Amino acid sequence: MKKEQIEQLVNEGKMLPLMEEFYTIQGEGYHKGTAAYFIRIGGCDVGCHWCDVKESWDAEKHPPTVTEKIVDNATKYSDTVVITGGEPLTWDMTELTTQLKAKGAKLHIETSGAYQLSGVWDWICLSPKKLKLPTQEVYDKANELKVIVFNKHDLKFAEEQAAKVNEDCILYLQPEWSVRDKIIPLIVDYVMQNPKWKVSLQIHKYLNIP
Repeated sequence: MKKEQIEQLVNEGKMLPLMEEFYTIQGEGYHKGTAAYFIRIGGCDVGCHWCDVKESWDAEKHPPTVTEKIVDNATKYSDTVVITGGEPLTWDMTELTTQLKAKGAKLHIETSGAYQLSGVWDWICLSPKKLKLPTQEVYDKANELKVIVFNKHDLKFAEEQAAKVNEDCILYLQPEWSVRDKIIPLIVDYVMQNPKWKVSLQIHKYLNIP
């Protein structure tokens, strides 16, 4: 297939730059502890310095994969499918989610919200980043807000973001893994003083699973 044809199919969401896919336990946020199939899509220009999957940023490094094949792989393992990245909303998620829904999957997305929302979702985990803030539509539709806390100033950012999401959105503070020993006491104290927030930990890392 010619490069131009592949690019067209990617733009239509009929192929996607697949970085990796795996069956594991959701380690973060509201659905922690739930078995889920993860689809990690390559491509992200938000550029968080503490990102733990920087290899996902360059979409060119991840082979365009036929969306139907991604769907077939996912639904062999679980009816809960998590789309993550990179930044999955870099691409049109309509085709992927339509096909997954047709096979009865419950669909979750983990997104910075920086791009237009596409696709049909049962759960939207919004993890906003200072460098590229979410669109209003994602604020309005987010089911959970997960703010990564790297330093004390991130708590101020968290409150700014909490003021923008809908009233039913569940609020989480999650320590950035590399500074967790320093940040966890800060978050615990903050949540106890501000109980509208909950603590999210990356339990998959404690379990030593993907």
